[in-house]
Amino acid sequence: MPRMSRSIPRTALALAVTVTAVAATLAAPGPARADDIPKAPGHRLVKSYEGAPAAARPLPGTPPPQHPHLAANGRSGMHADAAGSGTYPWSGPLGKRPEVDSEKMAALGGECATVTFDRDGRIVTVCGTFTGFLVKLLDPKTLDTLAEYELPQRPSTVEAITRLDFSKIFKDTSGGAYSYLDDKDRLVLADSRQHVIRLAHERTADGDWRFVVDKEWDLTAHVPHDCVTWSNLYPSGECDPVTSVMPDWDGRIWWVTRQGRVGTVDPATGAIRSIRLDGEEIQNSFSVAEDGVSIVSDHALYSFRAAPDGTPESVWRETYDRGTGTKPGSVNQGSGTTPDLFGAGDDYVAITDNADDRMNVLVYRRGADVPGGRRLVCEIPVFGSGASTTDNSLISWGDSLIVENNYGYENITSLTLGRSVVGGATRIDVREDGSGCDTVWESDVRAPSTVPKLSTANGLLYFYTKEPSSLGVDAWYLTAVDFRTGETRWKRLAGTGVAYDNNWAPVTLGPDGTAYVGVFNGLVAVRDTR
Repeated sequence: MPRMSRSIPRTALALAVTVTAVAATLAAPGPARADDIPKAPGHRLVKSYEGAPAAARPLPGTPPPQHPHLAANGRSGMHADAAGSGTYPWSGPLGKRPEVDSEKMAALGGECATVTFDRDGRIVTVCGTFTGFLVKLLDPKTLDTLAEYELPQRPSTVEAITRLDFSKIFKDTSGGAYSYLDDKDRLVLADSRQHVIRLAHERTADGDWRFVVDKEWDLTAHVPHDCVTWSNLYPSGECDPVTSVMPDWDGRIWWVTRQGRVGTVDPATGAIRSIRLDGEEIQNSFSVAEDGVSIVSDHALYSFRAAPDGTPESVWRETYDRGTGTKPGSVNQGSGTTPDLFGAGDDYVAITDNADDRMNVLVYRRGADVPGGRRLVCEIPVFGSGASTTDNSLISWGDSLIVENNYGYENITSLTLGRSVVGGATRIDVREDGSGCDTVWESDVRAPSTVPKLSTANGLLYFYTKEPSSLGVDAWYLTAVDFRTGETRWKRLAGTGVAYDNNWAPVTLGPDGTAYVGVFNGLVAVRDTR
């Protein structure tokens, strides 16, 4: 019998942990409807709005191909589509007297990272708390919780509490952070038990909503799973968390683990196949096109396809400069980007490297065979010397790429007391003849850690930014930048304080024109008013 979620959220006794805590206490059950996210002192000392409304200027070009096993482009996952483009076919807010709403998802924590939309516009999201991940169905207007499903607690949370090392939480991309909505509006993710689960949401007889486990696949025969839990505080074996899942064009569910395992699940038969990239680590998500699956490890970029029995096979592999260590602003020593599959002819794949002095944007030809074996199209250094890294996917549209600088951000304690990052964003275009790449513009926008997005319907890029403050105010803004020129058009205050730090969560554009930002304490919505 399928497992079901509760219709009305009732949070079990929660283990509340402050960011600087050295102890934990039990918290009482939370209410069905959460409160607005509280603003820290100082929000009246900063501007609530700067700039002027923008006119919509649609971008010419063709969106990435629609994946047959994903929800429509823009609705399916953290990077908006299977290609990882970070683009939406509808407009985000134009800056017309934008209003801000928020929803606090937990007493502590509650950040909603991957935000997807079912065919009726309801939000299906995964929110991380200090007690575990919660799958939530939200009303897109009010942000009220309609249904909730509790995922098992991640080993990193137990380790953080018992060993007083909260960096383990902030640099853990496993347990459901990367998930996707399929073509039947079912959320697919890998939980901390190394199970891939497929969750449907449905109406009950009394009109409420609930989540139902539609299907579940156990990967533990292929993935070491002696992990830290409250009943196993000192495991003697190995634990390899599953970081991301995505379907290929044939409907197989691909999955990757932190320690370099790559595998597939056949949903029809339940057959599971896997390989190991020895000595390599995978912390990012991956992208899929009809010609294969693109995965980046901390050593190399790969193109994979599945053998007839589903076993992953490497089509090609390209190493890159991984530098000599992990930079402040990176999760590990390697590329921080999910690969972007892009190009007017759908023939390129792009990542960044981890070169010591200045990070490079790398563009490769992605075909199985390339003329003269010249796979690398360009290698373009970005941002300042000694202060250049990113741990977020690029934005791609046509033959253009947008990259932001995350150097200096590590977790929610990094930018308190008015501090910020050096920042920067750059647009790079591949030349029409494929002979190389050129820098089009550079912006000084400071986006510490967000996954930015682009509306192709209005030509605006959306960042989540923070400027340094001599008053010590930590003010966070949704900021719109012109894709064509790099000019900042407007910015709207979302909130102040650590609770509004987005801590690696993306900006997501909803079909109704709302921009959503996952923040440490929940979810923020910014929308135009009439």
